Amino acid sequence: MRSEIAEQPRALRRTFAELLPLRPEIAALARETRQVLFIARGSSDNAAVYGNYLLQTHAGRLATLASPSVATTYGARVDLSGVLAVAVSQSGKTEEIVQTMRWAADCGARTVAVTNGADSPMAAEADLALVTRAGHEKAVPATKTYSTQLAAIAVLALGLGAGLDEGDLARVPDGIEESLALPTDPLEEIVERMVAVQGTVVSGRGMAYSTALEAALKLKEACYLHAMGLSYADLLHGPIAVVDPRTPALLVAAPTGPTLEGTVALAERVRSAGAPVFGFGGGAALAAASDLSVPVPDVPEWVAPMNLIVPAQLLTEQLARRLGYNPDLPRGLDKVTQTA
Repeated sequence: MRSEIAEQPRALRRTFAELLPLRPEIAALARETRQVLFIARGSSDNAAVYGNYLLQTHAGRLATLASPSVATTYGARVDLSGVLAVAVSQSGKTEEIVQTMRWAADCGARTVAVTNGADSPMAAEADLALVTRAGHEKAVPATKTYSTQLAAIAVLALGLGAGLDEGDLARVPDGIEESLALPTDPLEEIVERMVAVQGTVVSGRGMAYSTALEAALKLKEACYLHAMGLSYADLLHGPIAVVDPRTPALLVAAPTGPTLEGTVALAERVRSAGAPVFGFGGGAALAAASDLSVPVPDVPEWVAPMNLIVPAQLLTEQLARRLGYNPDLPRGLDKVTQTA
């Protein structure tokens, strides 16, 4: 897992180089559709949450997350004319996702596959395949396949008309290299502070919400923690009651953007309740409101999730080993999960 985290800058550069030339093909699909339906599970579903926010805030398109059981369990018919169904799966072989993509096409949708599996059924059957170039991923917890999915979705947004600066994408792998070269002291101290806890809350909002969900999933998968990934808006509606001196809050935020102020306010509230606060990103403002913080390079909010997830991946890998677990092969998990 640790070596694959370090491979992400190279994997992202390869993925951008492969997919950016496909923007005209994405634009052609854009002309035939008006809204987007993301089909995914697990880490891929967290990547889809990023796409959900990105397309609605910057491409002016309604985007929603599919409920695959509508297709696979209920066999319902839905009018999907004018819909671009984007199936996201690292392997492209998860039968539930492949079946739901087929269902979407049969209901009138055009289809895009986001996958690392170039020879997968999903890539073969979609109208357009955005094949990421993460290379073979041996560790079960997704790291480089997840970040390259975010990269593919960022390219998708550009092709669908998002008025964003393509040059921002080049800053992402450079920023990850900077993060990997930083002193490890703050992260190691967070690891030591988390060894004795049984649960944690991971929170962000907007673009960073996807990072909160993915960070919580990684801590559950590899460290066996009761980790809740929540938007800070949802956290304030009741679950904040679980945050106490024995339950730290991991807060994630881009260095700038409209959700930063709320994240800082949440950090201050949690600390006032006596709970530890560990900040990932958020610039100087979140660092000042946190007990411990891990800096993330100053990149625009729309690409920040690709940088924000890296310290969470490193935390998971180090904490798992500190707890005596093998993060590469968590119990009960396989690389490809099949669901009915």
